Amino acid sequence: MAEQTGGGCCPPMDLFRSESMQLVQIIIPNESAHRTIDYLGEIGLIQFKDLNAEKSPFQRTYANQIKRCGEMTRKLRLFKEQMSKAGLLSSSMSATQADLSFDDLEVKLGELESELIEMNANGDKLQRSYNELVEYRLVLQKSGEFFHIAQSSAEALHREQASNQTGEQSLETPLLSEQEAVTDPSKQVKLGFITGLVPREKSMAFERILFRATRGNVYLRQAVVEEPVIDPVSGEKVEKNVFAVFFSGERAKSKILKICEAFGANRYSVPEDLGKQAQMITEVSGRISELKTTIDAGLVHRGNLLQTIGEQYDRWNILARKEKSIYHTLNMLSIDVTKKCLVAEGWSPVFATKQIQDALQRATHDSNSEVGAIFRVLRTREMPPTYFQTNKFTSSFQDIVDAYGVAKYQEANPGVYTIVTFPFLFAVMFGDWGHGICLLLATMFFLFNEKKFSSQKLGDIMEMTFGGRYVIFMMSLFSIYTGLVYNEFFSVPFELFGKSAYGCRDPSCRDSTTAGLIKVRDTYPFGVDPAWHGSRSELPYLNSLKMKMSILIGVAQMNLGIILSFFNGLFFRNGVNIWCQFVPQMIFLNALFGYLSVLIIMKWCTGSKADLYHVMIYMFLGPTDELGENQLFPGQKMTQLVLLLSALVAVPWMLFPKPFLLKAQHERHQGQSYTALQEAEESLLVESNDDSGHHGEFEFSEIFVHQLIHTIEFVLGAVSNTASYLRLWALSLAHSELSSVFYEKVLLLAWGYNNIIILIVGIIVFVFATVGVLLVMETLSAFLHALRLHWVEFQNKFYEGDGYKFSPFSFKLIDVGEDE
Repeated sequence: MAEQTGGGCCPPMDLFRSESMQLVQIIIPNESAHRTIDYLGEIGLIQFKDLNAEKSPFQRTYANQIKRCGEMTRKLRLFKEQMSKAGLLSSSMSATQADLSFDDLEVKLGELESELIEMNANGDKLQRSYNELVEYRLVLQKSGEFFHIAQSSAEALHREQASNQTGEQSLETPLLSEQEAVTDPSKQVKLGFITGLVPREKSMAFERILFRATRGNVYLRQAVVEEPVIDPVSGEKVEKNVFAVFFSGERAKSKILKICEAFGANRYSVPEDLGKQAQMITEVSGRISELKTTIDAGLVHRGNLLQTIGEQYDRWNILARKEKSIYHTLNMLSIDVTKKCLVAEGWSPVFATKQIQDALQRATHDSNSEVGAIFRVLRTREMPPTYFQTNKFTSSFQDIVDAYGVAKYQEANPGVYTIVTFPFLFAVMFGDWGHGICLLLATMFFLFNEKKFSSQKLGDIMEMTFGGRYVIFMMSLFSIYTGLVYNEFFSVPFELFGKSAYGCRDPSCRDSTTAGLIKVRDTYPFGVDPAWHGSRSELPYLNSLKMKMSILIGVAQMNLGIILSFFNGLFFRNGVNIWCQFVPQMIFLNALFGYLSVLIIMKWCTGSKADLYHVMIYMFLGPTDELGENQLFPGQKMTQLVLLLSALVAVPWMLFPKPFLLKAQHERHQGQSYTALQEAEESLLVESNDDSGHHGEFEFSEIFVHQLIHTIEFVLGAVSNTASYLRLWALSLAHSELSSVFYEKVLLLAWGYNNIIILIVGIIVFVFATVGVLLVMETLSAFLHALRLHWVEFQNKFYEGDGYKFSPFSFKLIDVGEDE
């Protein structure tokens, strides 16, 4: 099913049967093939068949072009990712921009990708250098503090020792004489050190491993870096500690280096001299400021480039997708033996013939081709696709039907009746005009913001609700109507159409609504009299009313389904289905449940007290027994006997004649060697309704078993389906009672305390209970039950639903927002 939003190009919408389809063949010269498919995609009214199904994608003619399109979409995805990271959005394209060709766009995207990748690589290098320098400066600062503190401590210690000594030794006096040190180099101990940063979360483990690996022969100092720093390798902010490890010997150094590498510690060399350290800090700070300026300039340049790309992104994306879809379609076409033409086959609506021919002529003219494309209609016995022209209102109702199964070609479409019957059955279960108004207000919010929501990407639940906005709109209108019939506004009755027909017999009954009421006026003009609400007989009265009403609605809808099967048989010229399926089904259903519906109406009209349960039970158990007080009209006993016999006769009527008639038809067709060529449309209709379903060998046993199953299913289903409609009564009663409980036990109870806080709490609880239970859960429950009544009880009477959707090649189906 496709949706048509166009205006005068198409005939008036007809949902009852799908559009007449035709199989067309188009022979297209090579030089105009691309433009022809382009123009046909703009129309979007032809579904191409794959004439190269036996070939793999890599063996097809335009495989290289599709690879190029795939490469272009990859580049566009790269641009979109980069724009998202930069916080830029693609803007609508400028109308003044000239159209790019496919080759020009490919070159343009390649240049932009190379430039962007180069800018990203340079930016990443600069950023890494910047982060390394920041870490280096931190190491210089913190390790400088280590050395400064150590030197200060050593000087203080030496001064203390010097003050305690009586000799003339000073701080500068070496412990060993120069000669002694030279002559005994084995006594020299030179300490090395390694500085760097280690992640704070690993610092304790780092310290323990160092201690164990060197057996305690190291001295480790750590200092916490207050602010997280950006790691040059990962590019993420990490909390780190500056460390300095003092060691002796090359073996210890190699172990420490391996441990640093294992823990992801970044090492930086620091000079021992404090003066050199200060000079290094100054140099590093200068380099950091220079790099910062360079990085900022690069980011501005990159932002300008991405801004330029964003202005054209949507336009380029659409062009790339269009080209890819065109070449996909061209790959479905077969090449003529002369290799100068492409042959296309596909389904199109009959009304689209003129539009397709005009598009072919325009493509020939615009591509300067000397030879025009050839268009012709093929005769076939294939099943055509199903195509309904819908609009934004009817499409959601058609989707409900299609969720069960797509209609077979030109069979009666239940979507027409679903527009009315679906919201009505929902409203029978949801009848409350207060709740209906709440649903209507919620739906009006979607309808008033339709353009805004249509252009946005919504969440799953929100998108589903918005897609069914017109279904909910109709459901709310019907709920208001049935709520007025039930006379319930959040379970409270109102005298909207006049005063109640009942009044008090005497003043003593004014305080009670359970007894003493008599009819003092004419019958309440519309819906349920408000006097019934709150009375002792309210529940029995409403139960009886809603149960009988459910049966009447169910029998009426099932009859509608059987009648539609008659129109299917008439349309497809299938007399066997009319006489051996429609007629006995109508007799069986109405001889039993149609008769029950008539008795219900007669009892309402006459005010009789006949027990309809007794009448229907003893119609089977004792058909010849006297009815007594259960008799509603003269001759009722004889009528029931005739109806019972008719129902019994209808069962073998459904079972036996059809298989034998189909067998006779098959033998008659086999006896004819040649038949006259049928017209294309007639051939399709006969083929699409071939009940035997066999084009080869005719299996009578299979046909008979199939008919036996169908008969048993209908006979048992007539009973179970009628009982299934009682869910209308059950859900309506549940909704009414829940609404009454929330009103009386929450709102009125809170009102009775005469306390403003309790009243506010009661109102809040009432609102949340009404919205959560009655407007959300009950709405969903009634929706699902109405869905089941349509799919099972209604559609199984006539609807086969074994067709397939018409999926035309159309550029309207290209979604810019999502990647393929």
